[in-house]
Amino acid sequence: MKKISLLFLFFFLLAVSYAQTSGNKEMMDFYVGTYTDNGSEGIYNFGLNITSGKLHSNGLAVLSENPSYLALSKDGKYLLAVRETSDENNKSAGYIELFTVDTSGNLTSVNKVSSGGAHPCHVAVNEKGAVIASNYSAGNVALMRIEPAGMLSEVLSADQHSGQGPVANRQEKPHVHSALFEPGGSRIFVADLGIDQVKVYTIDKATYTLKPYKYPEIRMVPGSGPRHLAIHPNGKLLFIANELSSSVSVVQLMKNGSFRLIETVSALPANLSKSNTCADIHLSPEGKFLYVSNRGMNSIAIFSVLEKESKIKQIGQEDTKGDSPRNFTLSPAGDYLLVANQNTNNIVAFKRNAETGLLSYTDQINAYKPVCLLFR
Repeated sequence: MKKISLLFLFFFLLAVSYAQTSGNKEMMDFYVGTYTDNGSEGIYNFGLNITSGKLHSNGLAVLSENPSYLALSKDGKYLLAVRETSDENNKSAGYIELFTVDTSGNLTSVNKVSSGGAHPCHVAVNEKGAVIASNYSAGNVALMRIEPAGMLSEVLSADQHSGQGPVANRQEKPHVHSALFEPGGSRIFVADLGIDQVKVYTIDKATYTLKPYKYPEIRMVPGSGPRHLAIHPNGKLLFIANELSSSVSVVQLMKNGSFRLIETVSALPANLSKSNTCADIHLSPEGKFLYVSNRGMNSIAIFSVLEKESKIKQIGQEDTKGDSPRNFTLSPAGDYLLVANQNTNNIVAFKRNAETGLLSYTDQINAYKPVCLLFR
């Protein structure tokens, strides 16, 4: 009888262990960057159950002031955060902070350095540890790197943009909004909302400085306000979310290294009168569908990608169930899309149909001023 009881206990503990392991596999953790002016204390850790689509809060990951945009190194060992802060004279001062990430996802601050300009709003890192900070108010882009010792370097190179656009209250000067490293390539695409251009750079290997690419810019339709970027998995198409014109531009990346603007299409339904600005843009992993967030209309615009024609076609709009979807992300497998609604303090999860590209609501959860979502 005792032997049977011990055997039962063994199998019971084995089943519990298996269930816990299986449950962990169902959960995908993601970080949430926030503005810390309304109850937030920094970067938070949340989880998505990939079976049920339910969201869970795992609490504060680390204290940080206004960590408004996040990026993860390719090896997953480091997290970079933009910090939009003020100095002792109450003047805008921007920083990039580097954190180590342990196996449980806990964050430890290593160091922070000046972003090279006022109001940084985006940070990007490539597989070699090169880091690009986009400074919105300064209108410049700055290059740093993660050093072999695991520290973030000071600014090693910077480029100041110049010019203006036709929208007087938004394009009075350059406003760099984001940067994108070309996957598997050497180019860096930088969206400047203020001058209606996507600047193109490379890194000089000898001096480790930014230098203009041989075709140094992509000129957009005046008044577009390019904000965020995405590259198709085929490496031949660049998609640009234009904030001010609420539109998406499709640019062909030519074999000789030049660029051709194919089309610019609205991210809104026909005849919409409500004021709106576009924010974020992402492609599904296989490149069949494109998603763009609308603030004002508060929706995710859904496009099918017509790869052969190098064009896109709007196929739907999904309500984000909140106000001002500044940022959103797709889960690594592309089966879920999560939206951060900045003004209503909520994160919303949608299940994504891989065949149609359409979205269906699964859950939502409260979060303080969420402005960036990043799976780890």
